[in-house]
This record gives sequence, C-alpha cells and structure tokens, in this order.
Amino acid sequence: MWRKGCFAWEYKGPDANLEKAYQQQQQYRESLENPPLLVVSDIQTIQVHTNFTNSVKQVTTFTLDDLLVTEKLDQLRRVWTDPTAFRVAETPEQVTEKAAQEFATLARLLRQKGEAPDRAAHFLIRLLFCLVAEDVRLLPENLFSKLVAATHTRPEAFVSQLRQRFVAMRTGGFFGVDQILHFDGGLFDDDEVLELDAEGLRILNRLTGLDWGSIEPAILGTLFERSLDPNTRAQLGAHYTSREDILTIVEPVLMAPLRRKWAQVQEEARSLVERRDDASGGPRRRRHHELSQLLATFAEEIAAVRVLDPACGSGNFLYVSLKELLDLEKEVITFAGEVGLPKFFPKVGPEQVHGASRSTSTPTTWPRRPSGSATSSGSGTTDLGGPPSRS
Repeated sequence: MWRKGCFAWEYKGPDANLEKAYQQQQQYRESLENPPLLVVSDIQTIQVHTNFTNSVKQVTTFTLDDLLVTEKLDQLRRVWTDPTAFRVAETPEQVTEKAAQEFATLARLLRQKGEAPDRAAHFLIRLLFCLVAEDVRLLPENLFSKLVAATHTRPEAFVSQLRQRFVAMRTGGFFGVDQILHFDGGLFDDDEVLELDAEGLRILNRLTGLDWGSIEPAILGTLFERSLDPNTRAQLGAHYTSREDILTIVEPVLMAPLRRKWAQVQEEARSLVERRDDASGGPRRRRHHELSQLLATFAEEIAAVRVLDPACGSGNFLYVSLKELLDLEKEVITFAGEVGLPKFFPKVGPEQVHGASRSTSTPTTWPRRPSGSATSSGSGTTDLGGPPSRS
C-alpha cells in the first residue's frame, strides 16, 4: 500500500519476519518516490520506520492493544495525515560529532595509560565496529550493549568477555547462546583487548546509547588517523569533516560530469522506449536491444571510473566518492527495471578508489594547492586533494 508523500506499507502474515519485510521495502522505495515513512506489519504489530533525509532514523512500534489508547491511535493516524511528526530533529552529523568527541576522550585515556598509538587506534576501531555492527544487525541485537552494561563497573570482566567476543568474530561461532558471524578483513585477527578504566567504561556505556545506524561511516577513517598522531588526537571531536563539506569537492569534480552524461542517456533512453513500444516484431526487438546496450554502456562507464587521493589521510574523500558512484549506479539499475529491462548486476566497488598516504611526521616540500581544491586528470581518473609528501 502507498500514499504519495506519506508512506509505503508492506503487509505480511501473522508472525512474519518484519526485518526482512523492511529490507524488501528498500528495494522499491525509490520507485515510490522515497516516501518519508516505511511501514511494515504482520497484522498484529505495526513498525513505522522513518525515511527522511538528513535525520536520525527512528522506529515506532504499535501493537493492536495500542490502538485502544487514544494517544497511540492519534500518533498512528499521523502516518496518513502528518508524517513529519515522526521526524527526529537530530541529524546524523550531530550524532557523529557526539561519537567523535567521546572517542577522542577514550583515545586520550589510552594515551595516558601509555598505550602505543597504533594499538590504541586498532582497539578503538574494533569498538566502533562492534557498535555499528550491532545497530545494523550484523551482530545480534543489543549484544554488545548488554556486554558493556553488565561489565562497565568491572574492567577485568569487560576485558575477559570482550576477548571471547573477538574470538567468535574472528572465526564465527557462539558467544554464549548467540551465534556470531565470521568477520573477515583482518580487523579481528587476534583477541587483544586494551583495559579501560572506570571513566573509559562509562564513556563506552554512553556510546552504546547512540543510534549507530545513523553514524557517518567517514568517522572510521578520521578516528584511526587522529588516534595515531598525538598532535591531532585532540581534533577528533572538534574538527570532524562532514560529508557535506567533502561533497563540495567530490560533487563538481567527480559527479557533475557523470550526472550530465546520465541526463543525456536518460533522454535518449526515453526516446528509444517510446519507439520500441510503438513497434512490433523485429523493429521492437532491435529498439529493445539498443536500449539495453545504451544503459549497460553507461553502467560500465561508471564502473570504469578511478578516483585517486594523492594526499590520503583518513580516506573520507574516497569513502564519499565511492558512495556517490554506488548511488548513481543504483539509479541506472532502477531505471532499467522501470523501462522493462532486466536489472544489471552492480559492478561499482572499492577497487575504483585509490589513496597514497602522506607522512604526518615529515613536513612536505611540495607546493600545495589551497585546501578544498581539486583537479580532474582527464583520463578517467579523478584526483582529489594535494600532492603526496616526498617521504
């Protein structure tokens, strides 16, 4: 069910998996103009997921008994009459800044205990990954939060329990009665856990209360880079570079030329669709093939783009660039389905972005472009940032 400008509503039978129903909605929400609310129901329970841009996501659950309560029933009516009433005022950037400030304090506490910067950074990234994985359901719901809540006044128990968790994440297996997935990539190749004191555990307990599904992933790179360097660690919470700031470079340099080309491709595709639908037999098949080739060629063009950051620090420019390329590819795939073509298999991936790290210990002797500048190499590679240092 769909109400323009209000919601998309996916009904399932009693006791259905509403998480799977919500994931199903993600596949067609663009075709319904991305309504502000995505609702799933198994007749007995109704879950209202917010789908607003630049707002922390929220899930409101109603049971049949709730419909007997005047306030709850009025709230549910707003799904039809006032969907903006469900919007959360806090933005993902604000939540991310809170998280960055808390992690800056954790980094300082570990430094004061004499922990090496690389070990501290690696441990903090592990903690952050667990927080995100829990909220996006890669880990069982609230599993990490419960561990922290149960041990936040007992540092030794925290170390012991978290070490067991890391072992399970390294290979896949059970943590208590909960089954843990195998997380590859090297992040959990060992079970090392750094001890946090009472203050550190209180901070971590507060962090579990944030909506980590709304955190900007770019914080990962910022956290790692600034935790390594004592001279910039204090900037972690104070100078987080938002996605919007990064887009002031990525959009005009990388995406604007592709979007202009995409507009031309869509115009030509709509013309082919019209001529195909007016034809029959052989001419219809030829127009259909031409349409398929047109869209497939542009999708290949997106997948052929290479992005280079020659002064790569946290990797945030590369992350945002990859996300923008993925979003554009999804537009092409969705459009193909709308005009009667089989949807293309996604090909955009992390192999398209490259970074050369700059030294943080030796001043560069290269002249640098002003901050915020960028160039395009003109050979299918986009260059973001300044030149690397000689070291």
